[in-house]
Amino acid sequence: MKLESFWQATAPTFNGAATGALPSTAEVVVIGGGFTGVSTALNLARSGINVVLLESGEVMSQASARNGGHCNTGVAQNFASLVESQGIEQASRFYRAYDDAVSYVEQLVREEQIDCDFRLCGKLKLASKASHFPGLRSAWQLMRDTVDPEIELISKDDIRREVGSDAFHGGLLQKRGGQMHMGKFGIGLAEAAARSGAKIFPHHAVTGLTRLDGYRHRVSTAQGEIIADKVMMATGVSNEGPFPWFQRRIVPVGSFIVVTEPLGDELINQVLPKDRTYVTSLNIGNYFRTTSDRRLVFGGRARFAVSNPTSDTRSGDVLRAAMTALFPQLGKSRIDYCWGGMVDMTADRLPHAGEQDGVFYSMGYSGHGTQMSVWMGRVMADLLAEKRNENPWQRDTWPALPGYHGKPWFLPLAGLYYKAKDRLS
Repeated sequence: MKLESFWQATAPTFNGAATGALPSTAEVVVIGGGFTGVSTALNLARSGINVVLLESGEVMSQASARNGGHCNTGVAQNFASLVESQGIEQASRFYRAYDDAVSYVEQLVREEQIDCDFRLCGKLKLASKASHFPGLRSAWQLMRDTVDPEIELISKDDIRREVGSDAFHGGLLQKRGGQMHMGKFGIGLAEAAARSGAKIFPHHAVTGLTRLDGYRHRVSTAQGEIIADKVMMATGVSNEGPFPWFQRRIVPVGSFIVVTEPLGDELINQVLPKDRTYVTSLNIGNYFRTTSDRRLVFGGRARFAVSNPTSDTRSGDVLRAAMTALFPQLGKSRIDYCWGGMVDMTADRLPHAGEQDGVFYSMGYSGHGTQMSVWMGRVMADLLAEKRNENPWQRDTWPALPGYHGKPWFLPLAGLYYKAKDRLS
């Protein structure tokens, strides 16, 4: 078993990195080389804007290439709960933003001819307990009447047609859900940005950010400084760098994933005959999908812990046990890859984007970032270029988490709380 991301291990090499010294000035400096940052750089470069992207490690080396590979419509939380907290108009706007985001990813794949196994296959949320099905039914009724007329409720009697397991009590099918190879897409997106004129500098960690006036900043790295007319923060969960304001508002929550050996069509058809993306209804649940070479990608918050080799290995054992409990057919299947990554969670489990003290930002996707981060790159590029502002995630305030300064000391307590909720639900 390899302790590395399947997406990264099977992705092409990025060949578009800028060479030579940092330029002394740029119209926009983007900090962060994941989906948000690279999409922002691509869209700015397409508009003829001089953009420099700085990434502390390799391009697409963190959350953008360490996730479960889903590209789905729908918000992170229950839609009915979102309506209750935000009102139907705002909740519907958020939901439709995710639908637009999936469409935009599909458009980029087509326009830039990115070979990444993208396909729309539908997302199925599975009721892990009989008591969870009424909630899915309520969500189906509300969403069907307001934001998604094609949504489908699947009963317990029919769920076996979708999933080869006796563990589930029905499901909710959102037909616009999709998937792709995250590593291939990410590198393809970065190559497209470089072709369009963006200057991408891997291994250029930002060590200082000094506001000069208005939006202008001096951006410092170990390799030199650059004066930016505007700065765009796309660092996600990173607790590295001189960004305390953002780090007090983003909680890194570990998510862990295993990938099996190639299983073959016959076994895949037994386990997942409709071959969609899947998520279970537990608070500490699982998500899974197949790959083009017929592996199963199976993930979840196996342990409320940070990602490191020891933690990833332990989490891999937990995930294998969960996988075989749901699908006994896979009891003898080998695990080839195991890794962890950090989800940039916010208190309200919604993204946040806008401008703070002269710095533009978009982050906090809370486990639903694959599609939204790419789409927000376009939205923020339009905002930076002063073309238009269609940012759905701009809020008047973004409070810091009380008692939190970047180290998530409370994660074990949160894990106990959600485990108790799952037992009692």
